[in-house]
Amino acid sequence: MTIKSYSDLNSLELDTLREIGSIGTGNAATALSSLIGQQVRIEMPEVRIMGYNEAIEWIGGPEEITAGVLVKMSGQVNGIMLSVQQLKFVNLVLESMLGKGVEGYSGLHEMECSALIEVGNIMISTFINALSSLAGIDIELTVPAFTVDMQGAIMAVPMAEYGGQSDYIMTIGGNFVRDGQTVPCRLLLSPDIRSLNFLLRKLGVSGGA
Repeated sequence: MTIKSYSDLNSLELDTLREIGSIGTGNAATALSSLIGQQVRIEMPEVRIMGYNEAIEWIGGPEEITAGVLVKMSGQVNGIMLSVQQLKFVNLVLESMLGKGVEGYSGLHEMECSALIEVGNIMISTFINALSSLAGIDIELTVPAFTVDMQGAIMAVPMAEYGGQSDYIMTIGGNFVRDGQTVPCRLLLSPDIRSLNFLLRKLGVSGGA
């Protein structure tokens, strides 16, 4: 049966998406470890389907300032993937790669932003490569866009792109762990509805053509 909204997903389809989230974030943690030259693992991620407003609250609220790396997907699957980089994650990256963190987002300059874009892009690419391999499909990614803004403004991008199709988005959250320190990991994946049906069909769990 073709689904018309994320809210139509059944338990098997949700379990499949959770498995993808788990594998994808595990691969992203491995990529992060290689980039920063330190062992990083991720706790069991939580994959949920949320309304946009609920997702904004989940990542800290609409007025919380954060950094975001956004990539658009095309090819056999169209949509958006967003890496939300909260300050604790920002400093994990910067301290490891550049030897110095920042007290706030105002301390981000060209070099720091370049490092965060590189990390966000590689984590997203690694996640999408895992998804592509599991489903046996090709997904192309755009050059990443980077912004520092209130989370409500950052989330306005997928809302504007796909809000007319569905009021829901797939959220993937967990904690990276390095030397006993936990660092939040927040990823948001939003294939359009046609792509979601295609993806589920390729994974062998329902979904229409």
